[in-house]
Amino acid sequence: MSKIKSYMLSSYEEFITKAYWPKFDELQKSGLLVVVSSIIFALTIFAMDKVISTLLEVVYDIFRV
Repeated sequence: MSKIKSYMLSSYEEFITKAYWPKFDELQKSGLLVVVSSIIFALTIFAMDKVISTLLEVVYDIFRV
């Protein structure tokens, strides 16, 4: 049991003293970057899907009997 207690205390100490906690403005900038990147990624995937769907429809229409 003492090993578990020692582990928990050392983990808590590392969590409090050695971890880097960003300031609120840094956190906002990072959050905004994630949102913008996610939107750009989603739009890129959407555009790729539309192009591939259109190309496949054209190919299917060519070979339709």
